[in-house]
Amino acid sequence: MSNSSIRFAVIGAGNGGKAMAAHLAIMGFEVTLYNRTPENIAAIQARGGITLESQDPAGPSGFGRLECVTSDMKVAIENCDIAMVVTPAYAHYNIAREAAPYLQTGQIVVLNPGRTLGAIEFNRVLDEEGCTNGVMVAEAQTFIYASRSDGPAQARIFRIKDAVPLAALPATDTPMVLKKLASAYPQFIDGGDVLQTGINNIGAIFHPTICIFNAGWIEATKGAFQFYLDGVTPTVARLMEVLDRERVTVASAVGIRAVTAKEWLKMAYNVDGANLYEAIHNQPGYRGINAPPTLSHRYITEDIPMSLVPIASLGNHYGVSVRGMESIIRLACIAHQTDYWRRGRTLERLGIKHLSVSELTRYVTGKTKHQMPIHARRPKLAPLSVTRVEQARKINGRKSLPPPPGFSETTSFPEA
Repeated sequence: MSNSSIRFAVIGAGNGGKAMAAHLAIMGFEVTLYNRTPENIAAIQARGGITLESQDPAGPSGFGRLECVTSDMKVAIENCDIAMVVTPAYAHYNIAREAAPYLQTGQIVVLNPGRTLGAIEFNRVLDEEGCTNGVMVAEAQTFIYASRSDGPAQARIFRIKDAVPLAALPATDTPMVLKKLASAYPQFIDGGDVLQTGINNIGAIFHPTICIFNAGWIEATKGAFQFYLDGVTPTVARLMEVLDRERVTVASAVGIRAVTAKEWLKMAYNVDGANLYEAIHNQPGYRGINAPPTLSHRYITEDIPMSLVPIASLGNHYGVSVRGMESIIRLACIAHQTDYWRRGRTLERLGIKHLSVSELTRYVTGKTKHQMPIHARRPKLAPLSVTRVEQARKINGRKSLPPPPGFSETTSFPEA
């Protein structure tokens, strides 16, 4: 299938959405860009596209001419084969409701990223809205770009990840989704199932913990310090390790061998250390990334209810002590005077609280000829391994320049 025959809709015209839409258009794909607020895409609509630049001289650049720029969900969905949702995870629920009347058999929806159990939430909303016609829903474990907006119709890419795990719901649809995406994004690799992509969401551990334990510094300096290097002291790193052990234990309780935070840093950035503190400080890409200027930031408002709450909810339901996670969630609730448990992706809200571990496994993997899923038959093998990421890195690898001095995650869309 040629690039021109695949039609993409990018749902969301923020930093990441603009970069993705421009890049896809430059690669030769027909692209529709959707944003619910017309004023935010007026300049793009007037110009007919987005100017893209890359920090890496070898990266994509040029003018990405878009087929359509719209605030009408019906127009966006009816003119695409693949809908790439690039919004904060707390918007997934409403996007599913708005898109449901127009989605048709054979279309694919990809959450970029799903955070934790995003595909399950999206699929549940589609069911509730009566959209049961075979739409494939998938989620990426992390966002493929590190990017920022340079203007109303401009975007800049700092880095494109070499390997991004992706899983469909159920996992039996993953090969088809990967095949359809391959011409645009060969970086997507099989992430196993949505439990694996969701529980391996390292941002759930990194972002809220660093923010909560640097709350005073964030408010006093408005984020004028290096988030990962200054914000992660030996004590903060030990607290992160506790939460990470809880996350890995929750994964084990539902039959998954999750990667540890240290293993993830090795896979994502090829760095190591004697402990998590050393590994984070050995990551040169974290240099120059400032803290958010306020605690009212997606590192809390998104990562607590859409990442940490669902992992803790899994732990509570399947008998795992998650006191560390519960403490971070409780502190965030107090700090923001809101109930993130009520707003978050609990198992009850997702409609899966009644499922046993085996039933949950069958739900996310889909029926196969095997009596047991692959990670039950071979529990010592991590579906997402260092070897698989190294192979993808060799195929898709490119030298990426580090972020410029002062580059801040508050104006971009990088992940942990």
